[in-house]
Amino acid sequence: MKKRIFTAAGFAALAGLAAFGLASCGEKEWKVPTPKDWKEPTIPAYSASATDGGSVVNIRVWNDEFVSRFKDYYPGAVEKKAGEEFEITDPTDATKKLKVVFQTTANQNNAYQIALDEALDKQATAAADQKVDMFLLEADYALKYVNTNNTVAVTDIGLTDADTAQMYQYTKDIATSNGKLKALSWQATPGLFAYRADIAKEVLGTDDPTEVQKSLANWTKFDETAKKMKDNGYCMLSGYDDAYRVFSNTISKPLVDKATGIINIDPQLEKWIDQTKEYTDKGYNNKTSLWDPAWSKQQTIEGNTFGFFYSTWGVNFTLADNAKIEKDGKSLVGQYRVCEGPASYFWGGSWMACANGSDNKTAVADIMKKLTCDKAIAKKITEDTLDYTNNKEAMNELAQSTTFGPEKCKLLGGQNHIKLFAAAADKIVMDKTTIWDQGFNENIQSAFKDFFEGKVTRNAAYWNFYKKLSTTYTEFEY
Repeated sequence: MKKRIFTAAGFAALAGLAAFGLASCGEKEWKVPTPKDWKEPTIPAYSASATDGGSVVNIRVWNDEFVSRFKDYYPGAVEKKAGEEFEITDPTDATKKLKVVFQTTANQNNAYQIALDEALDKQATAAADQKVDMFLLEADYALKYVNTNNTVAVTDIGLTDADTAQMYQYTKDIATSNGKLKALSWQATPGLFAYRADIAKEVLGTDDPTEVQKSLANWTKFDETAKKMKDNGYCMLSGYDDAYRVFSNTISKPLVDKATGIINIDPQLEKWIDQTKEYTDKGYNNKTSLWDPAWSKQQTIEGNTFGFFYSTWGVNFTLADNAKIEKDGKSLVGQYRVCEGPASYFWGGSWMACANGSDNKTAVADIMKKLTCDKAIAKKITEDTLDYTNNKEAMNELAQSTTFGPEKCKLLGGQNHIKLFAAAADKIVMDKTTIWDQGFNENIQSAFKDFFEGKVTRNAAYWNFYKKLSTTYTEFEY
């Protein structure tokens, strides 16, 4: 789920900021800047459309997650070239076949969005079989595309309100522009705290999720437990970024005021900075960075980290894979549990959008409908992969199941984590997103790493963050 939103020019300029530190901005007092030439972004009048008649359905993705969902759960999909080409029945004519081609461009250095933007810019003149028909979006930059005519309203390709009735409302809110729903997600992403049962039993005297939750019920208790972990030779968290989304996704107002361009260093972000600095100074974390090898290693049998904040995809993908890694014949499969943790939050998600100018609108609609609206398919995906899918009825059924946990959730020692996710999913509100969220989130985490490590002052870290932000998005220049 790593994300990048830099423009090509912005990323090149960012290279020059690698050594940007205290000496670059001195000890100038931090004050939130006001951009000098700010223009409030506008949403154009809706004019997107799509047609039928194409023979190749081109889908843009950044990894193989959606490819695997399509391969395993779209009815009748036949793989012709591993991970790249499939054949399906044309939903407009059962006697014909369509080729489905996935074009994968990794997220690193914003390569995915750069390639996607270039393709969408050429959409009007592209040959029929070269047109983008569908593309995938992540939460932090969904509005970048939803608020343009690059995306077609799902009702304009044949889906109805009844089709999407069982989806969690926030997954629709984030993909809605001027009242038009323009992308659909097969998953919902509430967050929990995943902890090691063996460490919990040793330090807290119990590994039972209900009892462990009492020691993590709020940030005060969480901090107290962090000290206990340190006193017993363990770290509460792995690194600098682990708790970031718990704070950043519970802010009181958007990260950027779109009318003025003034950024919001929300009190929740200040709390993240305060806590992370304290945890780093006191040895309550392992000083790792999200996604790096040292961070991943902490989730294996060789780690000494008590727990990790994860949303749904993190449990069934990242944590599950790392827990399987063995040393001396032992692993952490069965040694993790989940509880609510100190605060409700969400993290991530992937959305499917129909591209303006697609010549396979019915096929795109059918793929969307089958993989996001079909209760049986949603339930099957969760049963097979432990992913939390975007269908309330299906998830509530599994939440109440007495057999799902013991039979399916080996990673969690048989715990039915869907029950906790279901309780959290309806609480998600996604009404504070902006088109700048990805760059804001990545740059503030990057800039403050130097502060946590004692290389710069807090004051300098703020300025370094803003310099990075205004390089990523030149409209923030002041």
